Amino acid sequence: MNNYEEKRKQLLERIECLAKENIVLAFSGGVDSSLLLKICCDASKKRGKKVYAITVHTELHPMKDIEIATAVAKEAGAEHRIVRIDELQEAGIKYNPVDRCYLCKKLLFSRLKQKAKELGTQTIVEGTNEDDLHVYRPGIRALKELEILSPLAECGFTKKEVRKLAEEYGISVANRPSTPCMATRFPYGAELDYGGMRCVEEGEEWLKTLGFYNVRIRVHGNIARIEVDEKDMAILLKNRIKITEKLKTLGYSYITIDLEGFRSGSMDIDIVEKN
Repeated sequence: MNNYEEKRKQLLERIECLAKENIVLAFSGGVDSSLLLKICCDASKKRGKKVYAITVHTELHPMKDIEIATAVAKEAGAEHRIVRIDELQEAGIKYNPVDRCYLCKKLLFSRLKQKAKELGTQTIVEGTNEDDLHVYRPGIRALKELEILSPLAECGFTKKEVRKLAEEYGISVANRPSTPCMATRFPYGAELDYGGMRCVEEGEEWLKTLGFYNVRIRVHGNIARIEVDEKDMAILLKNRIKITEKLKTLGYSYITIDLEGFRSGSMDIDIVEKN
């Protein structure tokens, strides 16, 4: 067996073991949690157990994420639950602290632990993958503190391998771009508000209609810095006039293109995570 096949076998065995009791899955509707949901549902069905796919309804994520999560949970045959959380009010992140992700994850998964207790299970899983362990992800510390299980990371699955296995299972969101929380579009220390995040969401959704796969609008005061994949920069320039006009209607005075192109976590480049 090659390394991918070994990881696949290990992941299936791990989920089979967890499926001895009901499972609560932190479910965003992204490819990582959707792959886990499919495998968990298959394993649990054999044992007559349930999988509770719990999606957090939060203003920090694009509104359409709830619709996508609901549809994918239905595809997998999971019992879908939605929990509402207001991070700006409850997690202490109004001024976008450098440990924002830790504070949010701590709040979110503390609520999930409460929900799991109500549902009569202690098994909670989520979709961190191997790649997440090698970049700035302070939220992982909260997962460890709360003893949340991350089977993909445990088995060494990279994002590329997650997508490959999701395609093999025929999961509808196998190639869906990552959609991190909207707070990642603002510098650390900036005051966060839902109005500003909705403007970014509207701008990014509009840009995607032009054919971009990965697109981010990073906000620096009244400056909108656009990131797209390097191969798509020509499309940005070709449409620069209407892009400028559209984004100015959202309140940005200056519209810029990031010449380095799209990169996940570009707001983290000045942060050195303490060991």
